[in-house]
Amino acid sequence: MPDPDDPRERRAPLDNLQAPLWRSIAVYRFAALAYVAVLAIRNLGEYAHPVAGGVLLLFMAGWTVVTGWAYADPARRRWPLLLTDLAVALAVLLAALRVVGRPALNAGIPPPSVAWLAAPVLAWAVSGGRRRGVAAALVLGATDVAVRERLTQASLTGAALMLLAGIAVGHVARLAVIAEERLQQAVELEAATRERERLARDIHDSVLQVLALVRRRGAHLDGEAGELARLAGEQEAALRALITTGPPVGLERREVDLRTVLGRYASPTVSLATPATPVPVPADVAREVAAAVGAALDNVARHGGGRGWVLVEDDAAEVTVSVRDDGPGIPAGRLAEAAREGRLGVARSIQGRIADLGGTVRISSAPGEGTEVELRVPRGRPG
Repeated sequence: MPDPDDPRERRAPLDNLQAPLWRSIAVYRFAALAYVAVLAIRNLGEYAHPVAGGVLLLFMAGWTVVTGWAYADPARRRWPLLLTDLAVALAVLLAALRVVGRPALNAGIPPPSVAWLAAPVLAWAVSGGRRRGVAAALVLGATDVAVRERLTQASLTGAALMLLAGIAVGHVARLAVIAEERLQQAVELEAATRERERLARDIHDSVLQVLALVRRRGAHLDGEAGELARLAGEQEAALRALITTGPPVGLERREVDLRTVLGRYASPTVSLATPATPVPVPADVAREVAAAVGAALDNVARHGGGRGWVLVEDDAAEVTVSVRDDGPGIPAGRLAEAAREGRLGVARSIQGRIADLGGTVRISSAPGEGTEVELRVPRGRPG
């Protein structure tokens, strides 16, 4: 069974996407080798060292086979192979210039490395995008220009073509990765939507039916039974809203206005103060902050006298939401005592949610002076 925590499993979609590109580079290497072999055979008599030229051609053929095998395995497409490939290309370039000799080069005889040198540039571009492709092209192009006794249009054209190949192939590789990421998000979104619909059906046929029954049976009762019926009705409405309007996985990074999300808490007993301009945050952040605010307001309704105030502050670094009441306050040590007794509403519903977002919670309270819960959520998501 695939392990999502295994780095090899996380690289699988990218490797599957890049496999055709690596195969194309292997095909290019063999095609370029055939081209330079034809050039070498044709111009062998003009070389300063014809025998060395034949040996160099055999070496290039061997390295073409080795790289075709090595790059076929995604685990080997790392810096050691990339650097070795570039170093071999540099060595072939320098050896090819000596094999041909300067008189033949000045006469326009191409070295037996011409088109073959572009293969490492393509490999670097596919492995790391435009920047790597440009870096490899600059190293090979600059070396080719530097070792020549006289610059010609052909040498400059070769360096320019390698540079353009690094840019173009790196750009295409990056676009392919982006397309793969978006496709993966679309697949995850579809799967999450189907799972959400399935859970919604199951919840509707079980939990919601029970809560609705409790609400109806206890609607006209007095005392604790009536209170339980009222609470069951509230939870039914909240659960029904959750399964019908909550954002599915994949849309959670879409930004929403936090003012609108918190606006549902405004009531005759809860005053909401927000900035005049929108407070954009990712949808999943808004959902968690709203849930924490709802938990805090639930405590206000139960223990804080029923009257609450919610203040939203927005700045470049973080968003701050404060929930305040004028109730009796929380005695010192009461939260710790509640946690020891297993009542973890504040710890889990408020502090746990905000901590998962990389934020902090500050609770200020004193007997007879009310309680203020301050939620601070950074703009940047934690890694």
